Amino acid sequence: MKWFDKLTGKKEEVAQTPEGEFDELETNRRAALDLEKQEATRLGKAWVAVLDTQVNPENIKNGFFEIDWNNQFIEELLDAGYSGETNEEIVDGWFKTVVSQILEEGSESVDRDMGYINVVPIEKGKSEVS
Repeated sequence: MKWFDKLTGKKEEVAQTPEGEFDELETNRRAALDLEKQEATRLGKAWVAVLDTQVNPENIKNGFFEIDWNNQFIEELLDAGYSGETNEEIVDGWFKTVVSQILEEGSESVDRDMGYINVVPIEKGKSEVS
């Protein structure tokens, strides 16, 4: 099973869309995620989502995830023992845990030189993780 399948529980599908339609699909997807976040926040439920993933075409080993979350997610991470000076640092700790769990489930060693995870705040409640 590929890492995407493990992370999302779904098989990765490659959609063929006419040029220009992708922007509209992406706009609609982001709008749906924003509504989902608003509803979860209204209900007091934790919410987190990967908004975007990118791979460096010149070095396939490098890329980033853009993650968004609500305050309830941060509160639950704090209750679970995560810490940090910023929300981004708290989410970074959680993200590292998720990545380690994926490696362990795939019988991969987590004790290897994997580089680093860089978290860059891009706006309130959103970060780019690479």
